Amino acid sequence: DFAQEVKACALGQAAASILGASVIGATLEELDMAREQFRAMLKAGGSPPVGRFSDLAMLAPVKDYPARHASTLLAFEATAEAVRQAMGRTSPAGAA
Repeated sequence: DFAQEVKACALGQAAASILGASVIGATLEELDMAREQFRAMLKAGGSPPVGRFSDLAMLAPVKDYPARHASTLLAFEATAEAVRQAMGRTSPAGAA
């Protein structure tokens, strides 16, 4: 099961909504990949995430607002870290 209490700007809430709609059944690897693809899309003009989190493509315009990147990425970073902790794994290099 998955639950989240989101206290973020509208963009953070939108990203969290996309996460919440597709997270059940996702593996840690899928979460990490989506987070990294999402980060690359926002910060480096990369392609949008593919697969179950492909709706994040709707947030591509956020790349033009660097001050909103952290709040937009937060739900994915927090969820991946929570799963990692629940599984007794350590954070990968460079992960939040």
